[in-house]
Amino acid sequence: MLGVGSFAAATTAAGKALVLFLVAAVVFRFTQRRALADLAPFDWVVAAAIGAVIGRTATARDTAWTTGAAALLALLAAHAVIERLRFAAPLRRLLDPPTRVLIRDGRVDERALRRSGLTRSDLDAVLRSHGHTSVATVRLAVFEAQGGISVLARPVPPPSSGERQ
Repeated sequence: MLGVGSFAAATTAAGKALVLFLVAAVVFRFTQRRALADLAPFDWVVAAAIGAVIGRTATARDTAWTTGAAALLALLAAHAVIERLRFAAPLRRLLDPPTRVLIRDGRVDERALRRSGLTRSDLDAVLRSHGHTSVATVRLAVFEAQGGISVLARPVPPPSSGERQ
């Protein structure tokens, strides 16, 4: 049978979670901001690890908040180092997935689509969200390193001089 638990244990867990949240918030304040959609794979890893540390430390009776805070600081320091290493070209190729051209001048590169882990349906949905009903209207679609897809329209030819406007 599941017990209700003690008020003291719940209060301790809430207090530890609050302190760890504040530690993370203060440290994140001094790091660069990134939109959620712009997270690189290593950003996702550190975000998940931070969540695990906060959750485990807050609810574990045998883990002090200082232990959790030390783990948070270590994760954030490692993240900061990796962020700086991305400025070196050889390491950037190792840390960031490559960009891939999915559409060039209205033609879909099926190989690049597969290598990006996307189906034609995925691509069509992205094109519709960018206002394109056909690949023929797309000059360039690029699968970005952070997982988003940038879409550039083909230029619309000007009306010929004999047509009325």
